[in-house]
Amino acid sequence: MRTLRALTTAGAAAALLLATAGTAGTAAITATAAPSPPPPPGPQLSDAAVDKAVARLDDTVAAMMKTTGVPGVSVAVVHDDKVVYTQGFGVRKTGETAKVDPDTVFQIASLSKPVSSTIVAGALTDPGEWDKHVPLPGFALGDPWVTDHVSTADLFSHRSGLPDHAGDLLEDLGYDQAYILDHLRLEPLSPFRASYAYTNFGLTAAAEAIARAKGTSWQKLAEDTLFKPAGMTRTSTEFSAFADAPDHAATHVKNPDGTWSPRFVRDPDAQAPAGGVSSTARDMARWMRLQLAGGTLDGKRIIPEDTLARTHLPEIVSQPSTPSGTPGFYGLGWNVSYDDSGRLRLSHSGAFELGTNANVTMLPLEKLGIVVLTNGAPVGLADAVALDFFDVAQHGKATTDWLPLLASVYAKEVDEARSPTDYAHPPASAKPAKDSAAYTGTYDNPYYGKATVTADDKGALTLALGPKPMLFPLTHYDGDTFSFETTGEMAAGRTGVTFADGTVRVESLDANHLGTFTQE
Repeated sequence: MRTLRALTTAGAAAALLLATAGTAGTAAITATAAPSPPPPPGPQLSDAAVDKAVARLDDTVAAMMKTTGVPGVSVAVVHDDKVVYTQGFGVRKTGETAKVDPDTVFQIASLSKPVSSTIVAGALTDPGEWDKHVPLPGFALGDPWVTDHVSTADLFSHRSGLPDHAGDLLEDLGYDQAYILDHLRLEPLSPFRASYAYTNFGLTAAAEAIARAKGTSWQKLAEDTLFKPAGMTRTSTEFSAFADAPDHAATHVKNPDGTWSPRFVRDPDAQAPAGGVSSTARDMARWMRLQLAGGTLDGKRIIPEDTLARTHLPEIVSQPSTPSGTPGFYGLGWNVSYDDSGRLRLSHSGAFELGTNANVTMLPLEKLGIVVLTNGAPVGLADAVALDFFDVAQHGKATTDWLPLLASVYAKEVDEARSPTDYAHPPASAKPAKDSAAYTGTYDNPYYGKATVTADDKGALTLALGPKPMLFPLTHYDGDTFSFETTGEMAAGRTGVTFADGTVRVESLDANHLGTFTQE
């Protein structure tokens, strides 16, 4: 899942803009004595200020949909434990007439992470349990000591040492959760608890370990701990529930001509805790109310207050300096920041390049939150609606035209994933390829499994990868180098395939030096 590839995975930068918007850098001062601690911050937003921001939402969403062409959007706002706004816009699927409403089911991608941290908080009895190591058979890291000491908090805050989006390429090739978690032991590790890298499958391993320790499945733990008690009747962690919902929003991608089409289906079951939740704006409003009320909902205690509060604390610096000049933090499934008044801000974006984008942003002190769900690949709309809303609530007007800024962040994320080599245009001095027999055969790789190269009766080569082999026709580029068009959530345009001395290196699979296959 490209949750903003660092975030998805497209846009750690987008998430951090959301986490730090409204804050300002602080200048260093010289003092002869330590200053007195500031008084605790208090609520600053009046009901009138929130009402003004809510009143603007219809026009804001409509304008951004017109600009981007995103087919469908659903929004909910909560304030002072009340749902003050729910609205659907557009259609569930292009070419059809069914409208989006607050009960339309969307895939929420990485918004699954704060939902899942809520579930784990509900399964724990003490905040200190977040710091315990919970083993999961079939899951190990490259360092045995780290394997034995990595905690639930380490994995939920992306500080295990696993590299960015470890395992996501295996998912794209069709490997299941068990295979992916087993093979994370081959990934190179950065310093444990001292480095941040966004990993869907690290968090997934931690959530699955908690479910196993409780003697149940992740889906049942989610249902029994959060969804049923909170009345989130249309929320699930299983793709089948989303696909079978009669009023679900199809995922859409943008075509070269600017139109949108439901061309792909994204099944995220392998990383269900990290990206597999589907929900509605109405259900997510109930979850926000629970979050902002410290774990209670409609007078009933659902999640322990102390284990939930732990999820809102910074666990690691996710970005030393954001565009506003302040650091960005990651908590337990949340982007965490503080504004100049000391108010906590929680946010998270979710994005599938195959067709969905969502955002949740909350100011707990103000008991104010917004969730924006869309059925289009990330172009910044969900994040921009949330940022515009909080701008108006806090400043009376938008401080920035957020949509083009966020759109550029997502576009840059996609561009940076592409190869620096333009494989669509071979060099004028390109050397010819050898006879196809020099390249055909079966190659093996301890991480990605087998790769098979075959040739048709005209000598055209095809590369097969994955457990249910995915076929990639190879196009000659130069000498022993070919290329193919990548597909899936982590698609990055054309990538190189280079043969040398009985090996084949797939460029797009080699970011962590795991992408070389050896001929059998």
